[in-house]
Amino acid sequence: MKKTILHLDLDTFYVSVERIINTELKNKPLLVGGTSDRGVVAACSYETRGFGVHSGMPMKMAKELCPEAVVIRGNAGTYSKYSDVVTEIIKEHVPLFEKSSIDEFYADLSGMDRFFGCYKYASEMRKKIIWETGLPISFGLSVNKVVSKVATNEAKPNNQLKIDFGQEKPFLAPLSIKKIPMVGDKTYQTLRNLGIRKVRTIQEMPMDIMQRVLGANGTMIWKRANGIDNTPVIPFHDRKSISTERTFDRDTIDVIKLKGILVAMTENLAYQLRRGDKLTACIAVKIRYSDFNTYSKQLRIPYTSADHILIPKILELFRGLYNKRMLVRLVGIRFSHLVSGNYQINLFEDTEETLNLYNAMDRVRNRFGDRSIFRASSMGAKTIGRMHNPFNGEPPVVLAHRKQ
Repeated sequence: MKKTILHLDLDTFYVSVERIINTELKNKPLLVGGTSDRGVVAACSYETRGFGVHSGMPMKMAKELCPEAVVIRGNAGTYSKYSDVVTEIIKEHVPLFEKSSIDEFYADLSGMDRFFGCYKYASEMRKKIIWETGLPISFGLSVNKVVSKVATNEAKPNNQLKIDFGQEKPFLAPLSIKKIPMVGDKTYQTLRNLGIRKVRTIQEMPMDIMQRVLGANGTMIWKRANGIDNTPVIPFHDRKSISTERTFDRDTIDVIKLKGILVAMTENLAYQLRRGDKLTACIAVKIRYSDFNTYSKQLRIPYTSADHILIPKILELFRGLYNKRMLVRLVGIRFSHLVSGNYQINLFEDTEETLNLYNAMDRVRNRFGDRSIFRASSMGAKTIGRMHNPFNGEPPVVLAHRKQ
């Protein structure tokens, strides 16, 4: 049975939420991000894009390109609430859906044509989202996730597009190669240097040539250019907390060792949050002493998944719990009150260098493993996790939602 995959994307999500909160911002050029010159643009309205502004660029540059733009420091908690409302509407309509980010969803509508048209059903759901939230949203509908995502981007702003079965290649052919998911700036430049500008050129090439030029990525890009994608829709699971702990072979009073392990644990869980596009607003530290008495302390914090914010807070909680006269048997940490959202949306006051550092560290971890790069203070921590959740008995640490 051929699949029918729906892709939904909330248009300029942070900007749209800010305009609902303050209607005077409608039709005005708007930047959401760091308000200082060293901040970064997290989101920008369509009105600014004609000036060359895009998300991820330094705020100073964006303000120089579009000096009349209104700059707002965003609020992750507010955005998460609006995202949750949209998630609930989709959950009411679709049994199998994936929330790939705070503002992006996939839904498997396969088989629904027996009862009602998938396109009509998706249209009605989109209308309901717009009616109940006031947020603009676009969708693409096709046989797989890749083509549907490209269709959504072509449909924007605030529109919808269906690609009929068998029309995937003709639809993709005239588009720029940059429209293919996975083609970033570096890959785009490599292909441009080879004279490849349109998807049609890749479609006409043998797959092995792309593989020779770009390795395994070349094969993947060739398949996507030809509208081939078997990636499944991953069922959404709204994880409420993640945690980890360490029980020592021998009880210890080595404070440097304890702090090093807590730093390593924090780095590990923060990385898991970033991989799963999650933020935490509540952190907790747990200590079990040699007499088996167990104590924990928690703290509410602004939404984040940044190591340099979380580590000092965790160590502060530890100092409030630690009894220097007692041997420690176990330490653990927990992050709860999880919400969807890329960590960059709450680093509004951080510099471009800070964001680039996190991106670089996470790329290293993605390729070589969780402990391939870490702070010097956590070098003594050989293993981090354990096979159960020390706070609520849930299964081992799992990503809140894996990114594709």
